[in-house]
Amino acid sequence: MPLNDNFIYTPPQDPLTILFEDDDLVVIDKPAGLLSVPGRLPEHHDSAYLRILEKHPNAKVTHRLDMATSGILMFAKHRDAEVAISKMFQARTVKKHYIALVQGNLIGEGSIEAPLITDWPNRPKQKVDFEIGKTAQTLYQQLDYNAGENHSRILLEPITGRSHQLRVHLAHIGHPITGDKLYHPDPLQSRLNRLALHASYLAFEHPLQGHPIELRSQVPF
Repeated sequence: MPLNDNFIYTPPQDPLTILFEDDDLVVIDKPAGLLSVPGRLPEHHDSAYLRILEKHPNAKVTHRLDMATSGILMFAKHRDAEVAISKMFQARTVKKHYIALVQGNLIGEGSIEAPLITDWPNRPKQKVDFEIGKTAQTLYQQLDYNAGENHSRILLEPITGRSHQLRVHLAHIGHPITGDKLYHPDPLQSRLNRLALHASYLAFEHPLQGHPIELRSQVPF
């Protein structure tokens, strides 16, 4: 995501955790605070992708997580794998789950369907626009509710993959993700000091070998 001019980038320096690796793919557990790909300015270049390139010079980006989001992030090791993974995402045969803490008691389960578009005067923010926004759908299910802190633990499944989709959709229905500095009206009230959004599960058929792959990442909050 684009970074504000007054932002000081201090990514975690621990070695990347590898969740899966073969001749075609490498999947990591990205920490919160690390960019998926290099930012525009030289001081924002450190990223998951550049760290992967150090070991795999032909690696390609297949999808991204926001800097503030942690969890499962996949890279292709070569061009053929990149093309195959791209087709897999386009066909929506990749199953992705996220865990989030959201403000308030979001009861039960449901579907959020609200089209999204870039909020150009306020980039990198996105916004709901029912006239010219692109179709976006998110499924949600409450896992538990903490009355003391007034937040719900939610399982999220994005059906589409728009930028900031989960964050905007939850804010749109009045349950912003805690610690969200872009979309929560009071992000600093969160005790976590981070965006409470984690990519916890990824499942797909290997795009070149055909066997099923199912990956999980422990939620750090």
